[in-house]
Amino acid sequence: TTAPTTEMTMAAMLDFLDLPDCSRPANPRMSAVGRTNHPTVSDAGMHASTNPMRLAISAIVPSVFFRPTGGMLTAGFYSPVMATDTDSTSSAPPAIAGVRRSFVEARGVRFHVTEAGPVDGRPVMALHGWPQHHWVYRDLLADPPPGLRIIAPDLPGYGWSGPPPHRWAKDDVAADVLALMDVLGLGRTLLVGHDWGAFVAYRMLLAAPERFDGYLVCNMAHPWQTPRTTLPHFWRFLAYQPFVASIGMALQQRTRYLERVIFASGPKEHRVGRAAAKVYADRFRDPVCARAATDTYRTFLLRELPSAASNPEQRRATVPIRALFGMHDFAVHHSLASAETANADDYTFEPVDAGHFVIDERPDLVRARLIALAEETA
Repeated sequence: TTAPTTEMTMAAMLDFLDLPDCSRPANPRMSAVGRTNHPTVSDAGMHASTNPMRLAISAIVPSVFFRPTGGMLTAGFYSPVMATDTDSTSSAPPAIAGVRRSFVEARGVRFHVTEAGPVDGRPVMALHGWPQHHWVYRDLLADPPPGLRIIAPDLPGYGWSGPPPHRWAKDDVAADVLALMDVLGLGRTLLVGHDWGAFVAYRMLLAAPERFDGYLVCNMAHPWQTPRTTLPHFWRFLAYQPFVASIGMALQQRTRYLERVIFASGPKEHRVGRAAAKVYADRFRDPVCARAATDTYRTFLLRELPSAASNPEQRRATVPIRALFGMHDFAVHHSLASAETANADDYTFEPVDAGHFVIDERPDLVRARLIALAEETA
């Protein structure tokens, strides 16, 4: 396979990306649920020029894949190879030695929960982001710090949890996880969050601060943003979020977009390894996971981002927050997690020589900072 050139036509680019063309038969492995509930994945037989998926990407590709001069983006976020993958979805969670697994019903969601450490230990609720699941916390789960009970649920629709009864509004997901804590009988808890899991954790922290002792947040913007802080970095959202929000079902189920683009971003020394990237990406072949991820971004772009612009967050965080931030993150700029703009009583920012997936890259540091947070809030 060769990399696309500036002379490549739009039709050739669409074929290169291997996005579904309605002049070709649909992927037989895509479930009927995925096709029926998501009309952007069109039925076979429609003329290619009217395929909404191809039309959507046609509007985005020129501004996303190319600079104004026609050169490829050099930030490393996009990879030139995205072959179709028709492998079956993974059916069992990846093995982690010594963990306890259960399914817990809470607020209409069948949560898959993985935990380790003493059952009467101090609880730590660890929330993953996209495109990942509980396995991002495999090192903590395999070797929990003494006295801590690590609880890593798959968020609604992600991993091996059941689908949510909503469209992944972050306040809804926060309410889901708080309900899970109720069912598990958890008292005051420590929080760890990364990416969207960190976004959800912030919503939990602001809605019910009395339930938490401290929060370790990894590579996510804090909620106290304004147009002035966000607009300089808005192009980062446009670089990938419209793809996931519009054609995310097909991208995740039928291509290697996650492995060859999302996990292949940034400097090579800070990328997720191929084997780990495959463990994550394989799960998003499942239509429930693919839909949850698509809804995550669609709801954010269409509802939550406009709402935040007109009604910025005013609540002040009273719980200690420790921000650990990989400075080679392409998706989230470190200024969006700045201590100077955080409306919090106790907020610190620690830069790290790592990329966006700091928990995969520096599990030792995440562990050390969690232990430190547990000790200072004991």
